[in-house]
Amino acid sequence: MNFNVRGQRMAVTDALREYVEKKLSRLERYFETPPNSDVHVTLSATKGLHAVEVTIPLPSVLLRAEDKSEDMYASIDLVVDKLERQIRKHKTKVNRQVKQSGTARALFKEDFGTGYARGAAAVAPYEEEEEFELVRTKSFNLKPMDVEEAILQMNMVGHNFYVFANSDTREVNVVYRRNDGKYGLIETAE
Repeated sequence: MNFNVRGQRMAVTDALREYVEKKLSRLERYFETPPNSDVHVTLSATKGLHAVEVTIPLPSVLLRAEDKSEDMYASIDLVVDKLERQIRKHKTKVNRQVKQSGTARALFKEDFGTGYARGAAAVAPYEEEEEFELVRTKSFNLKPMDVEEAILQMNMVGHNFYVFANSDTREVNVVYRRNDGKYGLIETAE
């Protein structure tokens, strides 16, 4: 893996870069052959919180995780844990497809728990993921409104997102509250 580590509103020290590379290199043990993809890592510090974002584009899946905490090293550890869970979950999905179709491309190792170095933190053993359980379904009429009115409606009901019919474009849109307190808009692509 080729690491692209950059700092956003902060300088990336050599020690921090080495820690990121060491921790993310742990993920290579999950693959039959180490991926040749670029690993994009963004480190940032805002209002006392240290954030880490990692994106790993692979041929069959895009791995992406982010986390924030008061310690940069803890954030890095949490992101690596999230990525490991994503890999295990994707491997479960691939294994199900293999059982159904009988063909697969060997991206992940069959047994990734045996060759792990001593003294390192133990990772939960591979376990079969549960089926997704849908527990609630809602339906409602979409009232045509502009983006500002949708944001007001979202704030009034106290949700983090709001689905509405955009009166300008006549398309279904979603407004949402971002972690920085600002708002975002999701539009459908044609």
